[in-house]
Amino acid sequence: MTTLRRIRSFVRREGRMTAAQQHALNTYWPRFGVPSGEGELDLGRLFGRQGPCLLEIGFGMGDALLSMARDHPENNYLGIEVYRPGIGSVLNRLVESGMENVRLICGDAVEVLEQRIPPCSLDTIHLFFPDPWPKKRHHKRRIVQPGFVNLLASRLQTGGVLHMATDWEDYANHMVAVMAQASAFERLTGDVAMVHAAGRPATKFERRGRRAGHGIHDLVYVVSGLTQEQ
Repeated sequence: MTTLRRIRSFVRREGRMTAAQQHALNTYWPRFGVPSGEGELDLGRLFGRQGPCLLEIGFGMGDALLSMARDHPENNYLGIEVYRPGIGSVLNRLVESGMENVRLICGDAVEVLEQRIPPCSLDTIHLFFPDPWPKKRHHKRRIVQPGFVNLLASRLQTGGVLHMATDWEDYANHMVAVMAQASAFERLTGDVAMVHAAGRPATKFERRGRRAGHGIHDLVYVVSGLTQEQ
């Protein structure tokens, strides 16, 4: 697969790391964190078991990731995030909850997908409330772009699901336009899409968007398997 031309969709804003978050990173990362590297991961070995693997890109403070992992212990959940205070918080909550079906990666999602995630290995990818980059001159920084979508398709199994959510109508329209050109995906609508939307836990960014009067857009697609890039 050709490496994507890099226009980063995020800015590292580390913020203040609390003592508890730093302690969690120092203490619990070896247990739940994925070591840095470039080789493909053996997901079965990573989780210590075989099972459906669901990936969340940009899990923030982990509200959705941990809620889904708690409600579906039969699944394996992999989260990617660059915000280290958020990772520290999730590590603490994992230890407090006793959950063992979550693993975390600190890094750029594109690089992780290209270098660490094997082709056709994921059952579901969640992309909830990514940075909308609302100014027109910044639209090129939006993570949902044709090359990125093709990369996601290559990492999902046939029949795998991509579930995106945003509270910015313009970004939702952008997502729909990009996905319309992605021949590996078919959009799910009606009751099937509503089931996915209903099962998505609320996040901090969703609550913030609702307070601002924004509508919530859930977009759900399935890999048809016709033109997956391996």
